[in-house]
Amino acid sequence: MTRYLRDRLVQIGVALLLCGSGPLLAIVAAAKLGFTRDPDPNPVFFGMLAGLTIWPAVILILVGVARSRQSL
Repeated sequence: MTRYLRDRLVQIGVALLLCGSGPLLAIVAAAKLGFTRDPDPNPVFFGMLAGLTIWPAVILILVGVARSRQSL
């Protein structure tokens, strides 16, 4: 596992995944836990951000893992 996390593409992909999907997941979790007045928020911007960043992040992670496995 640490071999994969040392790869630069995997690091960038994980960071992109966290920065892109993290705010949306935080808003959803806050609404579920009752921290917001609106129990069903509509975070359009954060949804679009997550939608635009999830596929590049997944591709970067997969390419980084494949590159790490190939270097064995």
